[in-house]
Amino acid sequence: MPELEIIGGAASNFVWVCRIACAEKGVPYKLTSVMPHTPEVDAVHPFGKIPAMRHGDVTLGESRAICAYIDRTFDGPPLVPADPVKAVQVEQWVSIINTHIDPTWIRQYVGAGYIFPGTPDKSPNRIAIEAALPKMQQQFPVMDKAVKSGYLVGNSFTLADMDFMPILYYMTKFPESGELLAAHPNLKAYFERHVARKSVQESIPQSAPGTAGQRTEPVNVARAVNA
Repeated sequence: MPELEIIGGAASNFVWVCRIACAEKGVPYKLTSVMPHTPEVDAVHPFGKIPAMRHGDVTLGESRAICAYIDRTFDGPPLVPADPVKAVQVEQWVSIINTHIDPTWIRQYVGAGYIFPGTPDKSPNRIAIEAALPKMQQQFPVMDKAVKSGYLVGNSFTLADMDFMPILYYMTKFPESGELLAAHPNLKAYFERHVARKSVQESIPQSAPGTAGQRTEPVNVARAVNA
């Protein structure tokens, strides 16, 4: 069988989701750590976004499609439960995370506030940060309640949790989000439990925001996170 290739900067939370999925399934893969809109990505994704995937003649863009392919193509524990109700609950939470949580917590707060501040001295963009915080203050309690059982769906680590964990990891790296996480005991316990998983630990980006001083991947961190 040909080698599976995940294409995209390791710092991207969506690339990270695909890597966690591979690890949970026990699927070997090659990571091609490149920025969005590079030839490797443009050859697969119609809008040059990461992640992209190549597996023999099969090419895919978008993390949800890639994870579905990994789940359906390879043996190993399912990423999405077979039970139809639990399966659609996973899809519900993946959609909520991708359309509500990621745009505010990652794109606006982390991306526009800290990574791409657009300020003359590159200091944090307090306008962007303060604009994101009211929404985050509403969303953190919702997610705190959602993970009360220790998982987003059922009693196993599903694709919904894999989708959420990279975002939570980045929340630990910045002051306001770190305080919000600490103030929500279910989320804090959920994060501490799952960040210790082998699949998460082995795929933590060494160039992630807030990890200054560590060895970096050969990719622009800011562009990867904000892809």
